[in-house]
Amino acid sequence: MSDTQAEAALSFVRHEPLPPAPPPMAYRGPVHRVRHNLFSSVGNSIMTIAALYAIYLLVSAIVPWVVNGVWDASSIRDCRAQLDGKIGGCFAVIAERWPQLVFGNYPKAQYGRAMLAFVLLFAALAPLLFIELPRKLLWFTGVFPFIGYWLIWGGTIWVPILALVGIVVGYLVFVRLERQSFFGALMAGLLAMALFWGLLVGPIASGLASLVPLRLEPVQSREIGGFMINFILGTTCMALSLPIGIALALGRQSDLPIIKAICVMFIEFIRGVPLITLLFVASVMLAYFLPPGTNFDLILRVIIMITLFASAYMAEAIRGGLAALPKGQYEAGSSLGLDYWQSMRLIILPQALKISIPSIVNIAIGLFKDTTLVSIISMFDVLGMIGGPILSSTDWFGVYWELYAFAGLMFFVFCFGISKYSQYLERKLNTAHR
Repeated sequence: MSDTQAEAALSFVRHEPLPPAPPPMAYRGPVHRVRHNLFSSVGNSIMTIAALYAIYLLVSAIVPWVVNGVWDASSIRDCRAQLDGKIGGCFAVIAERWPQLVFGNYPKAQYGRAMLAFVLLFAALAPLLFIELPRKLLWFTGVFPFIGYWLIWGGTIWVPILALVGIVVGYLVFVRLERQSFFGALMAGLLAMALFWGLLVGPIASGLASLVPLRLEPVQSREIGGFMINFILGTTCMALSLPIGIALALGRQSDLPIIKAICVMFIEFIRGVPLITLLFVASVMLAYFLPPGTNFDLILRVIIMITLFASAYMAEAIRGGLAALPKGQYEAGSSLGLDYWQSMRLIILPQALKISIPSIVNIAIGLFKDTTLVSIISMFDVLGMIGGPILSSTDWFGVYWELYAFAGLMFFVFCFGISKYSQYLERKLNTAHR
């Protein structure tokens, strides 16, 4: 056998590719990541060292303050006696005054009602936040606002039940007239609901309460405070401002000049006025425009003002989402034979809201934190409780960092949760790679 024949007999053709070889040691592992991300240049190295030094200073100051903290003391003087010159926080004020920080002056015997409302809120939000859950659970989402109101404010159960009946009446009127005109049916439904609330709820509720007295111990709005009122204002105003913002965004893009002018003036006026000014109007000036002797609850006035304030910003965020859609999406609705409202409901708004998620979440987080401004109009939210009843006490006068750190931690937990949920929702609705 010749050499050529021998080589041909020994030849081999691989039918499978070789497995990829690992990268060299110099380009993998934690050492490479640290060198590439933190010390890739002289400037990055200086910034890394400065940042590490700043972190060291913070940790060296915070850790002893937390580790040496006192959790069991009767006053700030007792805390200082236990610390005996060491660096440490007086966390005993939180252990003693946490009911005031969370519930304000809410009656202690009724804490269970407030906590039950808090738990039921998350049960009601679950079908809205997670689309994997059965849609049948949405009935509880619609009923919860009336249950929550009754649990927190108390009184007869017939008032929230009849308020719910009023919404049902308005919805039935809307469904009855929807085929003739969507906008006209919407206005007729709102009018029917308002008339039912204004004319029938009071007399019917009084009659039913005398026959079947189902009631809880009433709680006045002035007794609701602490983080509880921040949470009520934040969740309520966020829920109400989104649909109003959608209506304002559509009105601003309307071809009807009067509706467009009203929406533009409202949005620009609200965005040009500080929230604290609107809160002062709700607290002081609004009473001058009401009939003498009218008792308009302060929390309701604040909810209205904060909702109007947030809805103007929501409108601009949603208008940005509407402007980002290509013209072909609008033409697609027309080509399918859909009218304006059907096209908006089925094609345009779902896409615009998905685009606007980051902006909407940013507004929601800012709104939730801005609820602390109500302390300026003498509403004892969590900051109002810290600056008022707690620090005015001689037992805890001088304890600042511990209380404000606790308040900041509560806000961080909820705001961070909102942010993480928005990221989850963006990933869930991302159809670019499907």
